[in-house]
Amino acid sequence: MQTSLFDSPPIDRYRFEQEAAAQGFRAVAGIDEAGRGPLAGPVVAAAVILPVGLRINGVNDSKQLSAHQREQLFKQITATALTIGIGRVDAATIDRINILQATRLAMLQAVEALTIQPDRLLIDGISTIDLPVPQLTIKQGDSLSASIAAASIIAKVTRDRLMADYDTQYPLYGFIRHKGYGSQQHLEALRLHGPCPIHRRTFRGVR
Repeated sequence: MQTSLFDSPPIDRYRFEQEAAAQGFRAVAGIDEAGRGPLAGPVVAAAVILPVGLRINGVNDSKQLSAHQREQLFKQITATALTIGIGRVDAATIDRINILQATRLAMLQAVEALTIQPDRLLIDGISTIDLPVPQLTIKQGDSLSASIAAASIIAKVTRDRLMADYDTQYPLYGFIRHKGYGSQQHLEALRLHGPCPIHRRTFRGVR
């Protein structure tokens, strides 16, 4: 296959994990969240520690994958990860402390739920969390680090399943289709019915 001088080199999503291993770290946790932007439902974070040297084909930012791909990778990650932690912060708490602090809290919960103490954290974005563990924040980390991508997939699938459950409790809003994001259908349902208990009342479009 021909390439040009302008082709981007392939991304090695295991570079950060390999660098951490070379520095002596043995329990590197990737951390990411799902659900910062929706008008309803919780923000969910996941922390994932993969075995050193393990490579999972196709792991990537969950937003770049189809629902079917996410489900298949979810099964593979849960079967092979050394440990997985989940954090979840509900809409009422998001309204009380704001979405940034709620996201950091969910990430903290996710790390604390791990059954292996991590000695290095790789975090998607720019915000650290309140733990005395060496941390590296990585912009667009869910597309650059395999561990963060794995956490992205776990968080996204977990949250989507929660929103499917909420759809049965509050069927007027169509959560099964838009997962709480501000789609036209969702905004119209809010106009007709007002917010339900899982709506974030401080968010534009709800208040």
